[in-house]
Amino acid sequence: MGDCSGRTFLVTGGNTGVGLAAARDFARRGGRVYLACRSAQKGEAAAAAITAETGQPVTFLPLDLADLSSVQRCAAQFLALGQDLHVLLNNAGVAGQRGLTRDGFELTFGVNHLGHFALTSALLSRLAASAPARVVTVSSDAHYQATGIDFGAVRRRTRSITGLREYAVSKLANVLFTQELARRSAGQGITTYALHPGLVASDIWRRVPWPVRPLLTRRMLSTEEGARTSVYCATSPEVGAATGRFYIDCRERNPNPAATPELAGLLWERSEAWTALPA
Repeated sequence: MGDCSGRTFLVTGGNTGVGLAAARDFARRGGRVYLACRSAQKGEAAAAAITAETGQPVTFLPLDLADLSSVQRCAAQFLALGQDLHVLLNNAGVAGQRGLTRDGFELTFGVNHLGHFALTSALLSRLAASAPARVVTVSSDAHYQATGIDFGAVRRRTRSITGLREYAVSKLANVLFTQELARRSAGQGITTYALHPGLVASDIWRRVPWPVRPLLTRRMLSTEEGARTSVYCATSPEVGAATGRFYIDCRERNPNPAATPELAGLLWERSEAWTALPA
């Protein structure tokens, strides 16, 4: 997929799983990598491990996607470095958890979509200044299960027992965000991609009790295999001119028919209002 020398990558949730595998791949090929994650201990350990393995400097940035003030601080910290940004990989996410974010949004929607929306928005000018640049967002084939977005429900605590209904909505939001960002950033040298990484044996299954967990995950993809499509969308010349598309197994796929331009525009407007800084 080519050399990454001279290019800067910011990976959310890059301390574990698919994000860690992608970050390691970028660094191995010469990229300058920033890991934005919630746990300072795990983030710093991951950054040190990748640096030791690849010889490339990797930097940790604190980021809690369930707290919009943390998102703004992370973006401000990165911008203050004066560093170019060529790839933003919106990788972090939650599944099967219930609750509210610090700002009062349904937890899965708030983390998987709204936190990444706020982070991307805050970094858009730097991405444009670093063009050609890419925004890659890890969605899921679960987005096909969503029929739309209930904008009242995303302002309330998780209703379903498993949280999977809300997860599907959040992943539809990822696809819609990618499509609308492509439209709004046209002509700025920014291309956007959403993807399904496959069913991966990652830390997302850590709450499943032993001995069920190893039985559940043994036929799943490794994290390295799961990172392939993220890395492909982030670095492959083959998709350099594409934008706003959805990918599975490094191939473009049609998204959920519910992912309409009208819904994408409405989601953007709501998200923009919800993440606006206080006057």
